[in-house]
Amino acid sequence: MTAREGQEELEAQFEQWRRYVLRRRELQPSDVDELEDHLRGSVDELIAAGLSPDEAFLVAVKRMGSLDELSREFAREHSERLWKQLVLTGDPDSPAADTRSRRDMWAMVLCGAGAAVSIKVPELFGLRLADDGAFYARNFTLFALPWLAVFLAWRRQARRPLIGTLVALFGLGAVAANAYPLAEESKSLVLTSIHLPIALWLVVGLAYVADDWRSSRRRMDFIRFTGEWFIYFILIALGGGVLSLFLFHTFNAIGIIPQEFISQWLLPCGAVAGAVVAGWLVEAKQSVVENIAPVLTRLFTPLFTAALLAFLVAVVWTSHGINVEREALILFDLLLVVVLGLLLYSISARDPLAPTGLFDKLQLALVVSALAIDVLVLLAITGRITDEYGTTPNRAAALGENVILLANLAYSAWLLLRFIRRRTPFAALERWQTAYLPVYAVWAWIVVLLFPPLFSYV
Repeated sequence: MTAREGQEELEAQFEQWRRYVLRRRELQPSDVDELEDHLRGSVDELIAAGLSPDEAFLVAVKRMGSLDELSREFAREHSERLWKQLVLTGDPDSPAADTRSRRDMWAMVLCGAGAAVSIKVPELFGLRLADDGAFYARNFTLFALPWLAVFLAWRRQARRPLIGTLVALFGLGAVAANAYPLAEESKSLVLTSIHLPIALWLVVGLAYVADDWRSSRRRMDFIRFTGEWFIYFILIALGGGVLSLFLFHTFNAIGIIPQEFISQWLLPCGAVAGAVVAGWLVEAKQSVVENIAPVLTRLFTPLFTAALLAFLVAVVWTSHGINVEREALILFDLLLVVVLGLLLYSISARDPLAPTGLFDKLQLALVVSALAIDVLVLLAITGRITDEYGTTPNRAAALGENVILLANLAYSAWLLLRFIRRRTPFAALERWQTAYLPVYAVWAWIVVLLFPPLFSYV
């Protein structure tokens, strides 16, 4: 790298740091100018001492003193491996970090309480969880995800236009879930219950990335957040199940049966509040789960690869077609989503500087196997639609989802192959996956908003 290129890259780092600091409302532009002057002076001294511009900048950020917590946040959101090594080693028990941690905890408590209260509000209008399953099935995520988005937007100090967008999208979801007269046995009710959480989760993603939605790195951070949030939520759910069993049997032993309290209060309120708590845990304990991600991907990638290959061998050996009834379609789509989730999670956990190896080839085999299964499912669906069975909401939704998955899996396989052959950088695969995320949200909104009237509320 020439001296001029090094100086240009250093100026780009200064600009990135300045934009990040300006997001803090407590700092005025004049304050940022003063801090930048201090940072530039430190960088010049370190370069004069013999460090490279990159190293000097990172060390100077580390030495910001009273801005230590700000520097840690900046490194967490914009770093690769070297940034984490040089910047994220500060004292987590500093007063600034402790104050921020307490504020986050109280924000989580308020948002979790809001979610727990909101799921009981419909009872004021005569709707009960035990008697109105159709209402709660399509609205359940509307009681949890808006509060998670509130917590993330507060933590990111989101601006008013973004807040307005979040409110509008959650409002649109509420209208879509309740405007159509869907009966409990309606197929569109099932589709709404499945696709609305997907649509709303991408709205949560807007709150997570805040003003950096154009950044592929921030979108990949949201993918990592999704996987880690799921892990924490499952752990919370398991703990809640143990607590429920403990309460039931201990109170039952003294003649009190707390079944109604557990089913009507503890479980529903705990579930929606747990969504917020899981988000807070991911934000507060990122380093813990970052160590889990590589383990999970390396454990389950070969297992799922073997399972999918065994399935393909069985299909060829038996010549049996794939059942495309609703339960089977959901199962196969869930399988393909899990495969895609493993791919995304492994991408988010992979060291971009690590060389290619056996695990990358296993990933390619996994994606190719999933691609072959997706083709078989699509052939079965189109065969049923073009035969005497015709189009149903389930088959139409599954057709669109499998076409979307087919496009992603096919191009992902191509990028993985080129990466293994060292013809494409790893970042290309990351950029493709993050750029493709909105496609899933768009299809989910189409199913929720347009399928009920298209199929006459079937």
